[in-house]
Amino acid sequence: MQKRPGDTIFRAVKGALIGSGFILPGISGGALAAVFGLYERMILFMANPFKNFKANFLFFLPVGIGAVIGIFLLSFVISFMLGEVENVARWFFIGAIVGTIPTLWQEAGKHGRSKADLGIMVMTGVLMLLFLWFGQPLFSTMTPSTGAWLLSGGLIGLGLLVPGLSPSNFLIYLGLYKGMSDGIKTGDLSVLVPLIVGLLVIVLVFAKVMAYVFKVAYAKLFHAIFGIVMASTVMIVPLDYTGFTIWHYLFAIALLALGTWLGWWMGNLEQKVKPTTI
Repeated sequence: MQKRPGDTIFRAVKGALIGSGFILPGISGGALAAVFGLYERMILFMANPFKNFKANFLFFLPVGIGAVIGIFLLSFVISFMLGEVENVARWFFIGAIVGTIPTLWQEAGKHGRSKADLGIMVMTGVLMLLFLWFGQPLFSTMTPSTGAWLLSGGLIGLGLLVPGLSPSNFLIYLGLYKGMSDGIKTGDLSVLVPLIVGLLVIVLVFAKVMAYVFKVAYAKLFHAIFGIVMASTVMIVPLDYTGFTIWHYLFAIALLALGTWLGWWMGNLEQKVKPTTI
């Protein structure tokens, strides 16, 4: 594949947005990877890391660097984001997802689209919506510990493998979210090491499963992803606007427009030059 000018920066920006999905409540890193056209290749690479290793490593290196930057930058402002500004900032991510919906829809149907596929899309969307809506009472607060951070890393890994699954939502439910973000911000190895180990274990164990499902049921899996992405997008729409002024609303509208344009632009670029298949 011939490189475009700025392609590396383009992928790093995607990585930063995907990285923010690991720690921003309500956002799914896997969903963002899907809407940015990286999910399928990423899963296949993780499932077969030594196949075309050099080409894939170089392809995903800027994505990984961008993700790390996105995670660390966001961890520094997470306390601020947990206030009313979070409800403003979420509109940017909603816009980014909305802008890439046409690309994701086309990707889901590139091998055909049947009534069964559409049924799966609707069913998974409804089930995910119900799960996210009623799931909070199922979880209880955990005490921060090595085991808790291993679990947290595993949840982040699942958020990467399962589009629409927001690990931050579960971490908030478990009472681990603030401790995790503080640990990332300060570089606390007692938090970072088990987080990374937990993430790697889940990815290595389940990536091959996802790759196999892609191989035998591409259309059904991607339509399921589409339904999950739609449900998770509905769930991140802010409902509480207490204390908002006209400037908050205007800023939210501006971020929605900016995110929609960015998602549409990225989707158009993906259609012009598709990544090389593994």
